[in-house]
Amino acid sequence: KPKRPNLIKSLALLLGPDFMTDVFTVETSDHARLQLQLSYNWYFDVDRHDEQAAAKLFQVPDFVGDACKAIASRVRGAVAGEKFDEFHRNSARIIRTAVFGTDDEGRIRDEFRFRTNNLVITNIDIQSVEPVDERTLESLQKSVQIAIQITTDAQEAAAKQDAERIEQAAKARLERQVIVDRGAAEGERKKLLELQAENAAIEATGQATAEARAKAEASRIQGELAVNLARQEAEAARVRAEAELAQLRARQEAELAHQQALINLEIEKAQRMAEITSAEFSQKVEAIGPETLKAIAQAGPEMQAKLLQALGLQSVLITDGRNPINLFSTAQGLINPIQSHLPSDSQQS
Repeated sequence: KPKRPNLIKSLALLLGPDFMTDVFTVETSDHARLQLQLSYNWYFDVDRHDEQAAAKLFQVPDFVGDACKAIASRVRGAVAGEKFDEFHRNSARIIRTAVFGTDDEGRIRDEFRFRTNNLVITNIDIQSVEPVDERTLESLQKSVQIAIQITTDAQEAAAKQDAERIEQAAKARLERQVIVDRGAAEGERKKLLELQAENAAIEATGQATAEARAKAEASRIQGELAVNLARQEAEAARVRAEAELAQLRARQEAELAHQQALINLEIEKAQRMAEITSAEFSQKVEAIGPETLKAIAQAGPEMQAKLLQALGLQSVLITDGRNPINLFSTAQGLINPIQSHLPSDSQQS
């Protein structure tokens, strides 16, 4: 109901929470007049132990009237900037935004606070929105009818489209099934014709066909036997080749071992002959003695040659301390004659 100032005078002030209702008229940007009935939840945010804060409660003689006027003013200003259709669709959001305001992130706040007396509005209930003049009422009814008609038409169109889609899908399935059935029937008919042709061929050929099949089976069996025989012969040839290869490898290894043994014997024989020749030379020198060697050295060359020939010596070297000789070449000359006999000895053996 409309509020009248200075109507209620009371010594007690209820702090709430409670609610109050207000009815006022607004006008949209397209001059549509509407009567709004709003209900507000409120309470006084006060510290009971702070007398100065409590005294602020009585600074406004008619807090209900002031609050309703302030809220109605905000709502009128917000509705005046909206068209009727827009306000009719989003009335709750427009009214709450006008009363509570928005924060930095664009979200609607939870309360509207009066700093004068610490009155806090926490919620708004939009109880009714009614047009004031007949023209607006007719426009509203027409808008509602148009919205209902649009919704109905959209639902009918959607239902019709769904029905057509279902019908098309059913027709497609039916046609596909007909094609599949025809294909299956043609396949069965083809099999029937093939069986009939085969029966006719069997009846026509009779015994000749059976004999031809028997000959073909016999030829197949003979071919398989020939293949198996060839496979077995190839396996036997492979086994024989492997055995011959192993035998040849063993023979070569035995010959190689025999040759190695002969070479070792020749080397041992040459070493023993060298030892015997060296021992024989040493024994001859010891048998001649130093005195004989001295006499040989003092005798003339002809006498020395005869004496050496008689002794069976092929060469000898006698010198004194004043005439040095190259013992390395001398030793090589003594060994070379021995080595020259080694090949002939190995050939004789």
